[in-house]
Amino acid sequence: MADPWLALEFGADPAERIAQVGAAHEAFLAGHVTADRVRDVVRRSWERSALLDPETTAPVDLTDDALESYRAAHPLARVLPLFRDLLGGIAQDGAHLMAVCDAYGRLLWVEGHPGVLRHAERMNFVPGARWDEAHAGTNAPGTALAVDHSVQIFATEHFVRPVQRWTCAAAPIHDPTTGRLLGAVDITGGDHLATPQSLALVRATARAAEAFLAGAAPAEPDLLHVTALGRDEAELRIGGRRIRLGRRHSELLVLLLDHPEGRTGEQLGLDLYGDDRLHPVTLRAELSRLRRALGEELLDSRPYRLRAAVRADFRTVTELLERGDPAGALQAYGGPLLPGSDAPGVARLRRLVDGQLRATVLATADADLLAAWTATPAGADDLTAWQALARALPPGAPRRPLAVARARQLAREYDLPRATLLQRRGH
Repeated sequence: MADPWLALEFGADPAERIAQVGAAHEAFLAGHVTADRVRDVVRRSWERSALLDPETTAPVDLTDDALESYRAAHPLARVLPLFRDLLGGIAQDGAHLMAVCDAYGRLLWVEGHPGVLRHAERMNFVPGARWDEAHAGTNAPGTALAVDHSVQIFATEHFVRPVQRWTCAAAPIHDPTTGRLLGAVDITGGDHLATPQSLALVRATARAAEAFLAGAAPAEPDLLHVTALGRDEAELRIGGRRIRLGRRHSELLVLLLDHPEGRTGEQLGLDLYGDDRLHPVTLRAELSRLRRALGEELLDSRPYRLRAAVRADFRTVTELLERGDPAGALQAYGGPLLPGSDAPGVARLRRLVDGQLRATVLATADADLLAAWTATPAGADDLTAWQALARALPPGAPRRPLAVARARQLAREYDLPRATLLQRRGH
């Protein structure tokens, strides 16, 4: 298939595909391998959704005044007129819905023909409901957020059975200044929606929303944006340019960001190479090349420090934690900081960021936050977090048996005594 994010190949029979994928879905629920019968993006989403009851209904988080206040303050509220201009015709044609969600999969607006809205209400596709994968399984807005890419989800590709009569296409929307995920825009309807045109439409709408937000944002010509979480080579954006740095320059930039007051060459050398491998000549050459990449005016020496105002994704995580927003910090966390780096200073900072986030999430004892942490690369093998998740989930929760099983599996792998999961009162 030319585009793996499209649900149907050209000329495919929708009814035949519904039956084929439906059989694969039932086989998956029975524990059989289905890799050759579904798209990779769908199979991976089913695996992430496996903790859910396939008959579940998306929970409603916000209603009434709480919902009104929340979405009025959301950045995408400014873009709602644009969404209505671009998708309003579809939303009123009697066959489709337009929906906008936040970065947590919480639906902010769902609009369309009253008859279609009534059908959607039966599966809680309503404002205030949580449609991220953790709560609603595979679906276009939830999966678009999970993979940070536009995607179609067709009929029986949905993990939850009550949603399988619908087809949807969604695209993520980012803050054009920081790159942070804001939410997604979605169109939902019947099988006829599984076309290249519907996916292209939501992609174009998302890009138009980002352009609108960029035009509304104050100009910050000297602001440097750095993305270094979950990737071995940092990306920086400045003055409309995107620059992908090499590994050593990525390490140097992160170290400079961690010390805005500046570092001497000797301090940088210790952070970069360690005590036994100091290379002052090599370090000066690397800093000279980094200065050329950033721009001659952005890097001072004596001490080495950045002159420009800087936003970095790993600093966003720690700032949100300091403000008491672990959910926001998890949302901003893209993975370990430069995970392939063995530079001592970077390794220390990586442990610090991960450790602060982990400790805060564990302290909340919140099942949703614990589930989100265990879904990250740093949390996937975290025995303590899986045990905490098992304790936080009430008896009968669909995700609890899998959390208990994962904790016991990790205890065996770590060659520990059988994991003792503290039981909640009444378990």
